Amino acid sequence: VQLQASGGGLVQAGGSLRMSCAASGRTFTRMGWFRQAPGKEREFVAAISRGGHILYADSVLGRFTISRASANTVYLQMNRLKPEDTAAYYCVGDSLGTIGKSRGAFDYWGQGTLVTVSS
Repeated sequence: VQLQASGGGLVQAGGSLRMSCAASGRTFTRMGWFRQAPGKEREFVAAISRGGHILYADSVLGRFTISRASANTVYLQMNRLKPEDTAAYYCVGDSLGTIGKSRGAFDYWGQGTLVTVSS
């Protein structure tokens, strides 16, 4: 099972990036994103279920949009980026059908993809 993320990079504050994540090896009930900034805890960003139920962190609400292109592919559109959005972003999958934003609710993790927002 693999979760392959792409689309990170360097952008100026106020700009946009779109990241994608493709899962292979299984289909997940939910897919989403976490992020970890240097020196900080890994935190929930957004998640979407196969039924279209969406959760966002308060810090990204209104700026980030998660969508599901297929059963195995999700996108994270990030607009009005801020320097505090700088982090490694991790694509995650939930195979158990759990609910919530905790790290334990997601049992598959991809490699981090770096997003850097310059001021």
